[in-house]
Amino acid sequence: MRLKRILAATATLCCLAALPACKQGGQPGAPAASSSTSTSAASDTSPLAEAQQYLRQFANCDDLSERPDDPRMPSADFPKAGQWSVKELGVCSDKVRQGEIVIAVPADMKEFQEGYKKYVLDRMDGGEGSYGLESRVLIGEGFVAFPTSTKTALALVRSDLRVLTCNPGAPVPKGYKRQNPLVEHCNLSDFVGSEDGSGSPNLETPQDPAGEGEKPGQPKTGSLGLPRAGSMAELRTLVGSSLDCEKHFSTDPGAVAIESIDYAPVVTGSVLEWGLSGRALCGEPAGAQRARDLSWLDTVVDMKLLQTKAKAAQLADYKDDGRLKETASRLLVGENIAVETNSPSSRRGLYQLQFLYLNCIPGFSAPSGYRLEKSKVEGCVLTNWEPDHPLD
Repeated sequence: MRLKRILAATATLCCLAALPACKQGGQPGAPAASSSTSTSAASDTSPLAEAQQYLRQFANCDDLSERPDDPRMPSADFPKAGQWSVKELGVCSDKVRQGEIVIAVPADMKEFQEGYKKYVLDRMDGGEGSYGLESRVLIGEGFVAFPTSTKTALALVRSDLRVLTCNPGAPVPKGYKRQNPLVEHCNLSDFVGSEDGSGSPNLETPQDPAGEGEKPGQPKTGSLGLPRAGSMAELRTLVGSSLDCEKHFSTDPGAVAIESIDYAPVVTGSVLEWGLSGRALCGEPAGAQRARDLSWLDTVVDMKLLQTKAKAAQLADYKDDGRLKETASRLLVGENIAVETNSPSSRRGLYQLQFLYLNCIPGFSAPSGYRLEKSKVEGCVLTNWEPDHPLD
């Protein structure tokens, strides 16, 4: 399954949040009263004041205001009164965590959730494939909270509030609670996603295993073995059965620099800037017809540099729409060699030769039985499993 990574959702709509966690069947639990609530707030039984009392048990929620022109109220990507059945809106401040909490009171919680789901899917259909992955919509009984600060969201999910996510690629890693909302194909959980890593820890995210102890997603020890080659000629021979390198092969810089609308290399620009000592092109460049079966062979002198630059390129591609382009090559590495290809069948052959794919997509993990080894850069792994093209 394709792990969708990641373009940053706006801090406002992603901050949608509502009250206590849902009971079985998607019904939220009732909020508890706070003994520390001020006398004035406790005497006010309006829905907004009740929500404020509940929030104050877990985070600051000061200076509650219902004024539509309050400067703390987000101006975009946020439901106004009358939208998604919202009948009341308010905003309070969590100055300790440097954020605001917008509170929405919907007349119909299911209608609200349906409105949010449609909004997310419309944004995704409009080209923002990762919209809503870092949702801040916290759902409870009778109200929805939208914290603009990740720290505030983390404090609030210690309560019964649950994050509503409707992007199909939104992760709920192992170890976190998962509940059913009032609409299909969405999730409620206590996992707070964040592009910068400041949200809930994702123990399924590949991490650099260097250092003390075992880290999730990585083995305790090093590699089970990777291929190596003493020269470009040796590398060409090694991959000959998997790539079109026997008849169509060139080390000419002009040919190697060729790109096609169907075949995009990983390495661009100067090979020295990528830590390579040599590069070759396999396949038929465009001539009388379109290019066919293009792939690139690399001899590597600085594997860490290569993987660092490949990671940046991979995440930039993924951030555009939450997926990697079909035309983009994947980088498969050995000890001192690498191959760039976008052909799934070629990669399967290379995996048989013990090449491993550099995967830097957040949240990636491999099923039991597949290789998952440390890479040279933090946040990436080397693996022979691809969600879209499993080997079995």
